[in-house]
Amino acid sequence: MNELIIGSHVSFKKGTQLVGSVNEALSYGANTFMFYTGAPQNTKREKIDLDLTKEAQKIMKENNIDINNVIIHAPYIINLANTSNMDFSCQFLSEELKRAEELGINKIVLHPGSHVGCGEQEGLKNIIFGLNKVLAKDTKTKICLETMAGKGSELGINFEQLKFIIDNVTFSDKIMVCLDTCHINDAGYDIRDFDKVLDQFDKIIGLNKLACIHINDSKNDINAHKDRHENIGLGTLGFDNIINIIYNPLLKDVPKILETPYVSLDDESKERLYPPYKFEIEMIRNKKNNLNLMKEIRSFYK
Repeated sequence: MNELIIGSHVSFKKGTQLVGSVNEALSYGANTFMFYTGAPQNTKREKIDLDLTKEAQKIMKENNIDINNVIIHAPYIINLANTSNMDFSCQFLSEELKRAEELGINKIVLHPGSHVGCGEQEGLKNIIFGLNKVLAKDTKTKICLETMAGKGSELGINFEQLKFIIDNVTFSDKIMVCLDTCHINDAGYDIRDFDKVLDQFDKIIGLNKLACIHINDSKNDINAHKDRHENIGLGTLGFDNIINIIYNPLLKDVPKILETPYVSLDDESKERLYPPYKFEIEMIRNKKNNLNLMKEIRSFYK
C-alpha cells in the first residue's frame, strides 16, 4: 500500500532557502511540502543558492521525500486574466519557472487570475494568451492551475473554465490542475459527495491532469464564493468528508498540501501566530478528529 503523501505550506527564508523548507516540513511529520520562493505580495527574490539546493535535495533523499511531490506556489501578484498588467505577469511568471527549475521542482501552482471587469470570456482568453507567451516546448516545470472560490472576478471557478484554458494552450501538456477543497466548496461543489465531484473532474478535465490537492476546511457554506480557510475539523466541510477525500484510492499518488490558518495563543491575541500542521497531519494519519486541536496547539507553542 502506498504511503500517504501529505505536507503543508512551509517557509523559504533568505539564509536557509530550500534546506529550511525541508527541515520545517520534517518537523511537522510531513513527506512533501509547498512554498513560495519569496513573499507572495511583492517581486523581491533572492538568488537561488545552488549549494543549499544540493544540501536540501540530499536531506530529502535521506528522509524519503520525493522531490517530484514538492510544489512551488506562484505569488498572488501574477494576474494573467487582465491585460493591464500582462507584460509584468508574464515576465514574473517566467522568472518563477526558471527559479523552480534551478531548485529542481517540477510543479508550480498558479491562481488563474481575476478579469477585473473585462468579463469572463475575455479574461479566459487573456489567461490563455499569457500561458502561451510563457510556456515553451522545453519548459520543464508544469503550471498547476488552482480551482478558485469565485471571490470577486476570479476565474478558474469551475472545471469547465479550466478545461477551456487547457484545451487552448499550445503546450497543454505543461498545464495541470491543483484542486482546493475549501475553494471548490465555496464555488458550489458538494464535497459530501466527493466521488461525484471527482467523476465530474475526470469527465471534464481528466484525473491524469490532477497534480496536487490543497487540503483545507472552510469557514463558509457551499457556494459562498468567499475563500476563507479553516483548520481541519473546525469548518463546514467536516472531518470525515476531508478524510474521505485524502484517502480516496484514486488520489493515492497525488500530493496533499495543508494551507490551514495559523493559530494564535489565545482568542484575544493575534500578534503571534503558529503553524497547526504538525497536529493536523497527525490527525489525518490517525484518521481521528482531535476535538482538542486548538488547545493542544496553543499548549505546544506556549
